[in-house]
Order: sequence, then C-alpha cells, then structure tokens
Amino acid sequence: MAAPKVRIAPNNPVFDLPVIVGIEERLFEKAGLDVSFTATYDDRERDHAGTAVFQRLKEEMFECGSADSYNVCEWASIDRLERGKRGGKLAALRAAVAAQAIVTFDDRLQTPRDMAGVPVVVQELTGSHYTTIQMLESAVGAAHVKIEHGGLPFFRWKGLKDRTYRAVTVMEPFISLALKEGAHIIASAFYRGGEVVAPDLTPEQRKAYYDAENAAVDLINADFYKYAHHVTASAKGALEPHELLKAFVRYKHVDYYDPTRFSQAYDWMKERGLTEGQSQHGNLVVG
Repeated sequence: MAAPKVRIAPNNPVFDLPVIVGIEERLFEKAGLDVSFTATYDDRERDHAGTAVFQRLKEEMFECGSADSYNVCEWASIDRLERGKRGGKLAALRAAVAAQAIVTFDDRLQTPRDMAGVPVVVQELTGSHYTTIQMLESAVGAAHVKIEHGGLPFFRWKGLKDRTYRAVTVMEPFISLALKEGAHIIASAFYRGGEVVAPDLTPEQRKAYYDAENAAVDLINADFYKYAHHVTASAKGALEPHELLKAFVRYKHVDYYDPTRFSQAYDWMKERGLTEGQSQHGNLVVG
C-alpha cells in the first residue's frame, strides 16, 4: 500500500528546517508518510511586494489544493484561515521559534524610540509586519509606527544594503548577514507560527507527521551546524553556514495551540483591525 502523501508549500527555510531535515533524514518515510515540497525556494521569489496575499506561492498552493500544509506566523495563520476559501485548520504551533529584527545602517536609529515616523519595510501581513507593530507600538505609539510594504526577506535586505531603505525587519539568515555587513539591531522579538493543514489530513496522519517533525527537531538541536546550510542558502552565498548565529533561532517540538493563547492573539488582532473578529478557537484550530 502506498504511503499517504503530504505535500508542503515552502515558507522561508529557517521556518521549514524541521521539514527539510525530516525529508533528508527519511524520518517521514520511517513514519509511513510520503512528504515532499510542492515547489522550490527559488519558485518563492516570484512573490514581490505587490503580490496579493492569496497569490503568494504558499497560500496559492494551499488554496488550489496542490499543497496539504504550510507554516506561517501565528497571526497570519488566523488571517489566512479566516479569509481563505478552501478550509483547513491550524494544527499546531510550529517548531521554529525565530526572531524578527529591525536592522539598519543608520547611526541615528539606535533604539525603538528613535523610530517614530521612520519607515520600516516589511512583507505585508507576515511575521515581519506583525512583530514590527509589537516592537514599536509601545515605544512610539501606534500613530507613529510607519510601515512600508516590501518583498521577501532577501529583497528587503538588498534594499537596506543599497540604502534604498533606512530600516527593514528580517529573520535569519538576514539578521546574521546584516550584522556581518556592519548593520545593527534596533529591536528584535521572538515569535512562533502556525502549521496550517488541509481538512482531509486524518488525525493519524497529523500525529505521524508531527512525531517525525519532532524527531527532526531533536537532530537539529543535537547538531545545528550540520543543517545550517539550508538556512544560509537564501543569502545566496553572502553568509557561510558557520557564520549563522544561533542566537536568533531555535527549534522545539510542536505545541497545541490552546484557547488562551489563541484568544490573546485574536484579541490583539481585533484591537488593531487585523481581523473582523468573527471566529472562535474551535472554528480555526484542530481540537
């Protein structure tokens, strides 16, 4: 009997690393699953600042049924499930616990309070966007947080390096690369994301998948630099694997997205007009 297929739409490699390792080390295969990515990371680079959310690669693939799962930040997972047409559920908090950091080369910008009215380039309605609001709002007030929409992390970094942008928010490997190139961090925040899954994945398949992913987390934590090259690949040769700092990403077993945490995130989104507020925990989250 053929192993059940689970097709994954790619996110940034730093977030996908447990899946990459699970495939590479045949952990999913040992769990009785045929897991593969439905596109390459190069394919993701067709996304740009003007690409509508549901035309971005991972969301588009999930919506059209060519992918069974993808991960995205906690707030965006709520947003996508509420606005998407296919259905699905948030099955777990993802294994990647990563930082977004506001970085700059501008010596006039040193602390969050220096950022009042200063544009920060993010990708709209992704972790870089939501965490930037969280990092700056209490420091300068919501009215003085200035967000500008850019593309994927590499292009935000490129715009910062050529001084098109004064400040950008990025995750690894671009935090390590920015520091290597002489930029500095204004603020950073760790966050997790959600694992969005198709409605037709059975509980048994989800359990097998996450058991294998957790085993991949254990391998990463035992030898981080064995797998760091997957993360630094998106820097296109500008950062060697051994130059990737361990301070801005870590991995842990996936967790259940409980009602209390969901409500905290959902209430925050409602207060800022980032959701119409029509959903309950049970509508969006696997029980």
